[in-house]
Amino acid sequence: MKTRFVLINTSHAGNVGAAARAIKTMGFDDLVLVAPRWANVLRREETIQRASGALDVLNNARIVATLDEALDGISHLCATAMTPRDFGPPTAAPRAHFEMLLKNELPAQDHKALEGDLSEIAGGQTGVAFLFGSERFGMANEDVYRCHVALSIPTNPGFGSLNLGAAIQVIAYEWRTALGGFAVENATPARALADAAQVAGMLGHWEQALADIGFLDPAAPKKLMPRLNQLFNRAQLAPEEIHILRGVAKAMIESAKAKR
Repeated sequence: MKTRFVLINTSHAGNVGAAARAIKTMGFDDLVLVAPRWANVLRREETIQRASGALDVLNNARIVATLDEALDGISHLCATAMTPRDFGPPTAAPRAHFEMLLKNELPAQDHKALEGDLSEIAGGQTGVAFLFGSERFGMANEDVYRCHVALSIPTNPGFGSLNLGAAIQVIAYEWRTALGGFAVENATPARALADAAQVAGMLGHWEQALADIGFLDPAAPKKLMPRLNQLFNRAQLAPEEIHILRGVAKAMIESAKAKR
């Protein structure tokens, strides 16, 4: 599904770079700027630095003069506006709205509030756009009125102020998650486990060491070794950990011998 991020009257170059970085991390690349403060904002040093490598998004980004140009080919418009208004589209949390949008199960009251035929939003729509207003003033009322929904990120009621780049990151993440998301890759390789023979060999070594230091009475071992066996089984030891434990057992045996 075509996804576009639209920044309206952005005044800080760094936020444009942050926006490029935010959407690229979530697999999106369609960024459009409507009448930004700086005509050369896509090439400014602060923009490039804050993009942190998302230069392809900046290179493909477009600057247009009007919102109409930015929304060409887009059918579903999502405002991002936290300021209460006495008129406008329904307000929804991103996650809830995205779920309903993709399932085409918007409540009946929202069907009446939105312009157009919602049956075409999830199925035959041409794309979704997320609109973000200027850092200082947010979105203009007339721009919000054009949208099908006003997304409101659930935040601390006592402090809901989000930096523009942070807000874009949250929306991009929620939309990517709704679309299926990306698999989480392990930061460390899968751990190999010691086999039963290695565990048994280590337990035999410990049995000797515990007897040498006087902790285990070979004549009346009771259930000490079976309990240790269960303990080490629950620990799911790696071969390297087996080596460590056998080193401890060796040290105990040598210490016991030195004291004789």
